[in-house]
Amino acid sequence: MDLQEIRKKYLAYFEGNNHAVIPSASLVPENDPTTLFTGSGMQPLVPYLMGEKHPKGKRLTDSQKCFRSGDLEEVGDNRHTTFFEMLGNWSLGDYFKKEQLPWFFTFLTEELGFDPKRLYVTVFEGDEKLGIGSDEDSVAVWKDLFKGKGIDAEVAKIGSEENGGKRGMKEGERIFYYDVDKNWWSRAGAPEKMPSGEIGGPDSEVFYEFTDIEHDTKYGEHCHPNCDCGRFLEIGNSVFIQYIKNEDGSFSELPNKNVDFGGGLERLVMASTESPDIIQVCHAPIIDFLEKNSEKRYDESDEVKRAFRIIADHMKAAVFLITEGVHPSNTDQGYFVRRLIRRSVHFADVLGVHGEGFASVVEPVAEMYSDAYPALKKQYKETEAIITEEEKKFRATLAKGMKEFEKIDGKVVSGEKAFILFSTYGFPFEMTVELATEKGMTVDEEGFQEKMKEHQELSRAGSEQKFKGGLADSSETITALHTCTHLMLAGLRKYLGSEVHQAGSNITEERLRFDFTYPEKVERDILDKVEEYVNEALKEQCEVQTEVMKKDDARENGVEGSFWDRYPDEVTVYTVRCSDGTVLSQELCGGPHVKNTGDIIGTFKIKKESSSSAGVRRVKAVLE
Repeated sequence: MDLQEIRKKYLAYFEGNNHAVIPSASLVPENDPTTLFTGSGMQPLVPYLMGEKHPKGKRLTDSQKCFRSGDLEEVGDNRHTTFFEMLGNWSLGDYFKKEQLPWFFTFLTEELGFDPKRLYVTVFEGDEKLGIGSDEDSVAVWKDLFKGKGIDAEVAKIGSEENGGKRGMKEGERIFYYDVDKNWWSRAGAPEKMPSGEIGGPDSEVFYEFTDIEHDTKYGEHCHPNCDCGRFLEIGNSVFIQYIKNEDGSFSELPNKNVDFGGGLERLVMASTESPDIIQVCHAPIIDFLEKNSEKRYDESDEVKRAFRIIADHMKAAVFLITEGVHPSNTDQGYFVRRLIRRSVHFADVLGVHGEGFASVVEPVAEMYSDAYPALKKQYKETEAIITEEEKKFRATLAKGMKEFEKIDGKVVSGEKAFILFSTYGFPFEMTVELATEKGMTVDEEGFQEKMKEHQELSRAGSEQKFKGGLADSSETITALHTCTHLMLAGLRKYLGSEVHQAGSNITEERLRFDFTYPEKVERDILDKVEEYVNEALKEQCEVQTEVMKKDDARENGVEGSFWDRYPDEVTVYTVRCSDGTVLSQELCGGPHVKNTGDIIGTFKIKKESSSSAGVRRVKAVLE
């Protein structure tokens, strides 16, 4: 079965089990200062996992578009991608383990027809330091499920991944206990990193075995489900959010427990087609196009195969992002779109794909997703034009870089020179190696990697300060400042006019930074009025509400928002409404908010106003 078939089957199956099907959120979270991209299925649903009531009820299911920029450099093997879809189902205080595990097992074995003998599962072994025991409930459910298929599932205690490589797995073992590093989930990661009030719990993963793959001992002496050799593929993970961390570091059970399930759509296709190559089975139309428009064939060599994989993944991701309004640039989301396209251009040259043929790869991507995401096909000509223009810019930059390359003397391209070519002129490292080889030179790869590591660490540090690690941090201060950004925008629109819109934001524990569209400096007297508008809202103790409505209705009713085309047919609208019915702010938003403006402690102060870019102003503000 292909992507479309499995997606439809999954949503229909859970809809048949009384789940409301909800649309995918945007790849670019609007009004969410914590992250550049939507990188997981649960990310848009965090407020509801934290206790907010979802207007569609307690049982939800969807297929969420995801993009993970951190995997960009890993693409080229048979398993990594930057863009993927995550199938999800959630229980918001409704069902739990004894319903969730059988549903997913039945979906795999009955709906998709997977051989249960190829399935292996993991559970949480418990942790004495946390005062939390092993997940025996899940083990009991799994044993019954396998028994129903005529399989006597033995239980193994593995512990750490390292120990798994030493111990391996014995005949008959199918249920594996792993430690807190492998089978515990929270937004903050490991339990010791969780702040008080944070929720989390054990999880249970399902793995599919590719029996034709032999274990590679570089990943450990023996194989086991969590081994990275490729024999086992994780296809789904049920997270049981059943604990809350107390102020003294201990854990208590939640009165209302949640289920957060995520299953990789592309990985299910791999298992369904018995293929460990995610690109070959999930990007086939793109590969066909590249073969017809290049001088190479996919299976020609490992080097050629890698080039095909990089282009197929990167261009699919770029098409989705551009369709949602993210254009190539040197900052934020646009930086990654630029890298995706430029890296693809280089490998298109390796394959012999030139000129207009390269940008035309947009059409097969759009055709692949014409049913689920029709906007791709509707806008594919505009997307082609954007990619063509970016290719032209890249080639002009490369021409300048070639002049720099020609200046290099000697037999070795230093790591520093290779890094300058990469960072300043956009030369992929592979291109530098190729050019050096043609001239009988070598490249100091170790020196280049050291420079890259320094660059990545600096970038990561800046990213963590600017975008707080996915949704790992929704502390009270950040949540309060997030609500204040919306109130501030409403104040800016009141005193500067309705042409003012958000152009970007980020929030730390110390301050908020907010960009908005306006052509000239905002005088201090206006900023004082905006401050007063926000502080009055805090004094009024207004209720903060969220609701889901049709996008067209929201727009017609004057709800504030930017980039409307990025949103699905149904949108989440946040409203600050006072007791007399006065609406102080109403905007598209799926991020965390206080429940009442009276919960925001302190006085709102705008500390600085300056230019951000042409036609965009920036303010920095705090709660004192």
